[in-house]
Amino acid sequence: MLKQRLFTLLFLWVFLAAGAQAELTIEITSGVDNPTVIAVSPVAMQGGMLAEDISAIVAADLQRSGLFTSVPRENMLSFPRNQGEIYYRDWKVLGAQYLVFGSGERDAAGQIKVTFGLAEVNSEKMVLNQVVNGTDASVRDIAHYISDKVYEAITGVRGAFSTRLAYVTSVQGRDGRQIYRLLVSDADGARERLMLESSEPLMSPGWSPDGKELVYVSFETGRPAIFRQKLADASRQQVTNFTGLNGAPAWSPDGRKLAMVLSKDGNPEIYLHDLASKQFTRLTNHFAIDTEPNWTPDGKSVIFTSDRGGSPQIYKLNIATGGLERLTFRGTYNARPRLAPDGRTLVMVHRDKGQFHIASQDLITNDFRVLTGTYLDESPTVAPNGAMLLYATKRGGKGLLAAVSIDAGVRFFLPTREGDVREPAWSPFLN
Repeated sequence: MLKQRLFTLLFLWVFLAAGAQAELTIEITSGVDNPTVIAVSPVAMQGGMLAEDISAIVAADLQRSGLFTSVPRENMLSFPRNQGEIYYRDWKVLGAQYLVFGSGERDAAGQIKVTFGLAEVNSEKMVLNQVVNGTDASVRDIAHYISDKVYEAITGVRGAFSTRLAYVTSVQGRDGRQIYRLLVSDADGARERLMLESSEPLMSPGWSPDGKELVYVSFETGRPAIFRQKLADASRQQVTNFTGLNGAPAWSPDGRKLAMVLSKDGNPEIYLHDLASKQFTRLTNHFAIDTEPNWTPDGKSVIFTSDRGGSPQIYKLNIATGGLERLTFRGTYNARPRLAPDGRTLVMVHRDKGQFHIASQDLITNDFRVLTGTYLDESPTVAPNGAMLLYATKRGGKGLLAAVSIDAGVRFFLPTREGDVREPAWSPFLN
């Protein structure tokens, strides 16, 4: 029976890893009912044109949040570069509630300085006025920084446009075999970067708290093994290669440990691995399958999936005391737990009427809601500001990523041009 369950678990990991060669594109399907109307005036550049349009990137970022709708550039009556050039009457006519404007210059050394501002149109008051510096290679970073600041100034929530995504893709090679790739991109799918390519499955990528490394599972050794890899130079290190399962690695909030699933002692259990001492500590000891560990934001507990109660449910284990608490009771299947940064909102894969959807549960009020209505939803990952979550799903028989806000009001897809994409992981804040 144990062998059969191990085989089933292993099969599911391989199946869910089937994932594409990108780039990711954005398809917004729904936003809030009354989005804020914002105009993003083109940044006037002195000293030479930029390789990319900063204002277009900012407008796309804000629109993708689902909270904003942008005034089309062709409808704008002027392109103000500073506060003195703003004619508020023109923007009121267009129905704009906020205006983003700015100008940029390049010095002799090639450094770029962009001065930008945010004005509230109805009150005719300045909300934001800042300067950001960069280079031609960091134009998108400049744009995402502006988006973050504008988003936070209006909503009071820190923007997550400067974060990154990791995901696994799968595409059929010329010989008919699947090629798996571990990729990293901007939060909008741009600047995709290949971290690893393999003819064997890759899965379960996770970010280090400083955003400088990834941890993941690779089958390149002939069985699942856990690796860690630096983004800067792509150097990597094998962490485990025990007999049996080596899976679901998750970095602790302080960056010193990994939680993972190992079956080296016979049954799948949750272990901690100290990255400095290389020591392994077993946390669970039960005849059931314990898997998919993740951390609470304070690093004092792990949450995980277990069928010890007769069906897959989510539990919380206090590392210091060993105290165990069952968190989910609704339905017969709740798995792949993730906690929002507030430590209060639990996100999971929930089976409802035979379909797998992403659901959330408030751990204080126990309010439970199904967030998605797509097909075979799995692998949720929460943005570091807690506003959105990303997950893998199916559409037209093809694997793709989708996003939904925690309140389920905003939705968009991130399909690839070819192949399938699975196993998303949202990075922490990077600055």
